[in-house]
Amino acid sequence: MKRPPRIATAVTLLCALAQAACAQTPPAAARSAAPDGTTVSALDAELFYQLLLGELNARGAEPSAGYSLVLDAARRTNDPELYQRAVEIAFQSRSGDAALQAARAWAQAHPSSRDANRFVLQILLALNRVAESVEPLKRDIALANAPERNAALAAVPRYYARVSDKKLAASVVEQALADALAQPATAAAAWTTIGRLRLAADDTAGALEAARRGQAAAPQAEGPALLGLELMEPRLPQAESLVRTYLQGQPLPELRLGYARALLDAHRYSEASEQIRRVTTDKPEIAEAWLIQGTLQLQDSQLPAAETSLKRYIALAQAQRTGEERSRGLAQAYLALAQVAEKRKDFAQANAWLDRIDNAQDLVSAQSRRASLLAQQGRLEEGRKLLRALPGRTPAEARMKLMAEVQLLRDNKQYKPAYDLLMQAAAKDPSNAELLYDQAMLAEKLGNLPEMEKLLRQVIAIKPDFHHAYNALGYSLADRNIRLPESKQLIQKALEYAPGDPFISDSLAWVEFRMGNRAEALRILEAAYTNRPDAEIAAHLGEVLWSMGQRDRAQAIWKEGLLLNAENETLLETLKRFRVRP
Repeated sequence: MKRPPRIATAVTLLCALAQAACAQTPPAAARSAAPDGTTVSALDAELFYQLLLGELNARGAEPSAGYSLVLDAARRTNDPELYQRAVEIAFQSRSGDAALQAARAWAQAHPSSRDANRFVLQILLALNRVAESVEPLKRDIALANAPERNAALAAVPRYYARVSDKKLAASVVEQALADALAQPATAAAAWTTIGRLRLAADDTAGALEAARRGQAAAPQAEGPALLGLELMEPRLPQAESLVRTYLQGQPLPELRLGYARALLDAHRYSEASEQIRRVTTDKPEIAEAWLIQGTLQLQDSQLPAAETSLKRYIALAQAQRTGEERSRGLAQAYLALAQVAEKRKDFAQANAWLDRIDNAQDLVSAQSRRASLLAQQGRLEEGRKLLRALPGRTPAEARMKLMAEVQLLRDNKQYKPAYDLLMQAAAKDPSNAELLYDQAMLAEKLGNLPEMEKLLRQVIAIKPDFHHAYNALGYSLADRNIRLPESKQLIQKALEYAPGDPFISDSLAWVEFRMGNRAEALRILEAAYTNRPDAEIAAHLGEVLWSMGQRDRAQAIWKEGLLLNAENETLLETLKRFRVRP
């Protein structure tokens, strides 16, 4: 999009005028062409004096007088720079109406000037005179060159971002873009713009309809697909269908990467992995894709593949990126590689990766991994001291230190000291739902189930949308085979807040199994395990299969679960109970 020309300062303008008067080659405000083609100066003494007086007043105690003098000079000379200077003087004196008057005079004098028209549009919106912006917006799009028109349409939501009446803004924009909607070359961009204005006005259904119409106009346009990606959530499956339709063509790899992030947010890990794989195949130079792929592979215990992906990310990031984004990304990669080495019991290599982290924001994560390495070598107390030595200058830093130590103790089955730490923290902050939830989970590990239930109900009372609390309480009841209708109700409530979460789906399947609905439990578990291969889900899926007589398949699933996490307590307990060694 073409930017307005830089506004000359008063001193620069006066110097230019003075030089022009001496050289007989004045600027546009003060020259005209003679019949023989030579340039004749129009800057006489009177005009020069008027401009000088106008600037002195603008800088002094009479900015309104200065504004009037400069605007009059602009009208007399028909010079765009002087019109723009009059607008600037009005702005400096905080007179929006005067700025609008000057901008409109400029646009009237130069009807083909997009800069003049854009000043009119932006001033109207700054004055919150939204209804009057229809014609200026229509002209702004019409005055844009054909190759720039879609970019001009894409810029419209920014113009209206600070408007207070978002619904009126959406209506005005739709009215102004009627011509663009009727043109095949601009229809998709225009519908995308309308969709964004509707979304800003909390009209989700209207935004989705605009995205659909934009894609119908141009199936391979990025705009409608990007809008669909922003709208994508489990309650709007039509939005995702827009993205998937776009991906069937020749999509931008960056948009596919955005879709993968949305799938991760929805806990649809296997689908996200496939999209990331496509990105790394189609455009292997996108560094972030390798970082995400490596992290997912690490979660699935694919250690060699994770190591390869993470090292590929490091090489690309070091070659391509600079600044804070690169520093944070590299820190994540080093942490993940340290975990790979830790899983291999290569503690020296894990420490070597951690030593490469130089980002202060990731200091807690790095020290937490070092503490974990020490604990695995029988030096738990050294690990705790390492964490306690971290800075705790702010409440946020103190909280991070505390949670890092709690996690270290929990990972090493030191449940009582971890519980005590959380109880002390919760006593100081009794309304902190996250602290209470973590305390409840440790109470369960200690076998204090009444305390766990009491704490979880406190969490729900404090934060009614805390889906983890509903799921934890519902699963606990199902696992103990008690109050199953209440258990199912709690888990279904959790799914309302986190639709499609494979771990909550696992809980729902488990309560269905406890209630005797084995076929339904199997259906839910198979979908959850496909979406997120996990040892605990494998334990439950195997048990349901075993109960249905499919023992060979049950043992195969249990074996996969052991490969994913050979230390999962639920899986190990299940195998012990059935006396199976897959």
